[in-house]
Amino acid sequence: MALAFSVTLLAQQPNSEDLRKQQAEIQREIDDLRRTLNATKQNKKAGLGQLAMVQRKLRLREKAINNISQQINIIQGTIGQSRGEIDRLKNELDTLKSQYAKSIVYAYKNRSNYDFLNFIFSAASFNDALRRIEYLRSYRLYREEQAATIKNTQQLLQNKIASLEMSRKEKDAVLQKQEKQKEELESEKKEKNQILSKLKAREKELSKELTAKQRADKKLKTAIKVAIDREIKIAREKAAAEARAKEAAAAAANKAAEPADKPATGAVAAAPKKTVEKKGSVFEETPEGLRLSGGFENNRGRLPWPVDKGNVKIHFGRYAIEGTKLYGSNPGITIETEQGAPVKAIFEGEVSRIFDIEGNWSVLVRHGKYFTVYSNLTSVSVAKDQKVTAGQMLGRAGSNTDGNGEIEFLLMQESKNLDPESWIRRR
Repeated sequence: MALAFSVTLLAQQPNSEDLRKQQAEIQREIDDLRRTLNATKQNKKAGLGQLAMVQRKLRLREKAINNISQQINIIQGTIGQSRGEIDRLKNELDTLKSQYAKSIVYAYKNRSNYDFLNFIFSAASFNDALRRIEYLRSYRLYREEQAATIKNTQQLLQNKIASLEMSRKEKDAVLQKQEKQKEELESEKKEKNQILSKLKAREKELSKELTAKQRADKKLKTAIKVAIDREIKIAREKAAAEARAKEAAAAAANKAAEPADKPATGAVAAAPKKTVEKKGSVFEETPEGLRLSGGFENNRGRLPWPVDKGNVKIHFGRYAIEGTKLYGSNPGITIETEQGAPVKAIFEGEVSRIFDIEGNWSVLVRHGKYFTVYSNLTSVSVAKDQKVTAGQMLGRAGSNTDGNGEIEFLLMQESKNLDPESWIRRR
């Protein structure tokens, strides 16, 4: 059992090639963040978006350092194995040389033709003489094989020594990369502290911004609740009407099937059917609703972002602004993007509601029992009850007080708020 667990654990550990690919991906994300951050710094006013990007960059940098540490451990393990193999080959080579030396000495002592002929002709019989001849031939071949084995072992030893040297050089190069990453980490910590210092100086201003956000979030949540409750009510009424129509049709069919001369007396009235309350979502009582819900769930973690370029400025749930006394709670995620950037549906569905929140548009899209909300839009390019496809443009992103584009993106399972970051793909 323990052996099986160890084998499974080893199989799950990444190899050098996997780690190098991960490192390249991490570096790509860091470079993208650096470019975006440099662009936002043109606005001298430090904002929460800058802080979020620097914090994410620090997390990626620490991840890169950890990745390099794993690479070093693998190289160190390879070096240890090479050293062990070199020691083994050296011992084997010494043994082979010793055995070969003994055979040479023996051959030297018995080098005259007379000794060989005497060894053969002293045989007791012809067959014994043949066996002695075969023995001498085998002994000669054995010495030749010994010599060849010594040469091969020497070559293997040289190859292992060269491989060990390459591993040492690789380790030195990776250690240099790790030192560079650590230097970058320290530099980024200073960058973060500078932004925190600027945010601290703007704490009162930020407090007003967050208060305004909380007010807008409250209005948005209220509007969403009203819209979803209305959708649930309509779906239930529709399901109840369909159930009544089916019952009426079944009753009419049963009545038509009864004999015309059935006696009126002695008839037993049918017991009324008990209404069984169905569990699950009312939106999944139709084939289309069930399909949309299932498709949405099956794409968890792979759903696209609502904007092509963007970073999460404020994450889902309760949050605190580092370096300040400010905190709050986010019903979705706040994404900083380019002003006027196209905002797209992340999955096929139907536009359930479009409403105005403090001068900006919000679009509610239903995907079976799931709902997505795209808020803080300057314009809307869809209409209520319109069917939309994944990637279809719904509107354009509005702006924030820092001068950057921004949208609020919410994900609901009926009336329950979900963390959108666990559903959309990682960038």
